[in-house]
Amino acid sequence: MKRKYMLLMIAVLSLGSARMASAQSTNIKKVAQTGLQFLKVDMSARAAGMASSYSMIGQDANAVFYNPAGLAYMRSTYDVAISRTNWIADINYNAAALAGNFGNLGSFGISYIAADYGELVGTDIAPTTEGYVKTGSVDIGASAIGIAYARRLNDKFTVGGQVKWAQQHLGASTLTAGESTNNTVSGFAVDFGTVFYPGYIPSLRLGMNVRNFSQQFVYQEEEFDLPLNFRIGVAVDVMDFFGGSKTNSLMFSMDALHPRDYTERIHVGAEYWYMNMLALRVGYKTNYDTEGLSLGFGVHYKIAGMRLKFDYAYSAMDIFNGINRVTIGGAF
Repeated sequence: MKRKYMLLMIAVLSLGSARMASAQSTNIKKVAQTGLQFLKVDMSARAAGMASSYSMIGQDANAVFYNPAGLAYMRSTYDVAISRTNWIADINYNAAALAGNFGNLGSFGISYIAADYGELVGTDIAPTTEGYVKTGSVDIGASAIGIAYARRLNDKFTVGGQVKWAQQHLGASTLTAGESTNNTVSGFAVDFGTVFYPGYIPSLRLGMNVRNFSQQFVYQEEEFDLPLNFRIGVAVDVMDFFGGSKTNSLMFSMDALHPRDYTERIHVGAEYWYMNMLALRVGYKTNYDTEGLSLGFGVHYKIAGMRLKFDYAYSAMDIFNGINRVTIGGAF
């Protein structure tokens, strides 16, 4: 019976992939439609190692960055994660998440993201040989902080959401009249999602989530949207089809994305756990100009009632240098 469900899942996913691929070939790419692009970057090394096919996998503090509904399945009382992403062009992202499981009250979480764009030197038009003068370092940066909540409605269905405040500042500029203005924008955004366990296979789960839902932001007189993203996902432990295992698992996950600023995409990933201590990960993203293959590993170790976690991921970026991510954390 389980093999029949496995064949059915493969057929459904294959059909969905074909439809998405067809849509990609006919739709116009909707590039340059959104701002605050740092909200799209993977902040978890574990998720990045699986090519961000994490919306149905995350059941720890990192779920706040993907699908907050996953917080309701936390097995520990508290979970914390701190991540570092070395992005292209010497841009770095730092992120942190803390979550707590309070039983019948539900699970709560907080998240923080900070973008480090490095040092930029400002210039101004001047009657010099170069045609400009340097005005010193430009203060630029971006960040987001959020509060999340998730709750099980029954033994099969979970909902969750996050409210976050996002801001970006790009220094000051001088207008034609000689006046100076600060290029700063900020506002609220909402994430929400669901996770559903049908029950046919113990580990099978599916659901949806929406990230970065908000009103338009405004830079001076220019309005723009945040990178709104709708995705549906499915995940299952392949070991369930062969009797299951208490110490080893092979998770397969797939997310289908509908972003505001691009055509449809598919993320596919796999994660193998050996003795619940060592994890190997691989994933692939379709319909990206630069991103594609991702690899990663993780080491989790129990000591004195705590579960210490270290995760690493490498993402190939075509014409750019590869992206390295590291996440350290613990469950208590």
